Amino acid sequence: MNTYILLLRGINVGGRNSLPMRELVVLLEDLECRNVRTYIQSGNVVLQTGKGASSLAKQISSEVKKHHGFEPHALVLQLQEFEAAIATNPFREAESDPKGLHLGFLDSVPPNPDLRKLEALKANSERFQLIDKVFYLYAPEGVGRSRLAASSESLLGVTMTDRNWRTVCKIHDMVEESDQ
Repeated sequence: MNTYILLLRGINVGGRNSLPMRELVVLLEDLECRNVRTYIQSGNVVLQTGKGASSLAKQISSEVKKHHGFEPHALVLQLQEFEAAIATNPFREAESDPKGLHLGFLDSVPPNPDLRKLEALKANSERFQLIDKVFYLYAPEGVGRSRLAASSESLLGVTMTDRNWRTVCKIHDMVEESDQ
C-alpha cells in the first residue's frame, strides 16, 4: 500500500461545491482507499491504496461528479513528493508566519512559466520561488490582496492548488500519526 496526499481544489468554498468530509471518506473507501484521514473541510486527505496516483485522481474526480454533481480538480501526491516539497521550502524564516507562507502544488513542471511577469506583480514584501512542481509564495500581507497570488496560476501555465504552511504541516502531522 502506498501513502498519498490528496488535495481537492475548490470544494466547500463560499457555499459552492459542497462535499462533506464524511461523504468523501466513504467515497474514497469505496475506491479501495484505506486509513483515510481528512483535515478541515477544504479537501486535504491522507490515504493509503495500491492504486497509482494519476488513475486515482481521475477516479476521485469522476466519482465526486457522479455523486455530487461537480467535478473537482484532484491532485494526488506521493508521500515522497509531499515531503520533498516541505524539505525544499526556500523560505525557512517564513515558517513562523504559517498563514503568509503558501505552497502551490502544480500538476506538472511548468514548461514556459512567465517569471518576469510574476516578478513585476509582486509587492515589495512578497517573495516567490518555483522549484519543480511547487510554487512557493511568501505573502506576509496575505494572499487575498496579493496580485502575485491572483495571477500565479495563469502565468505559470499549469493547474495549481494552494495550501498555507499551517495546513501543509498539519497534513504532514497526519501522515506521521498514521505511521505510528
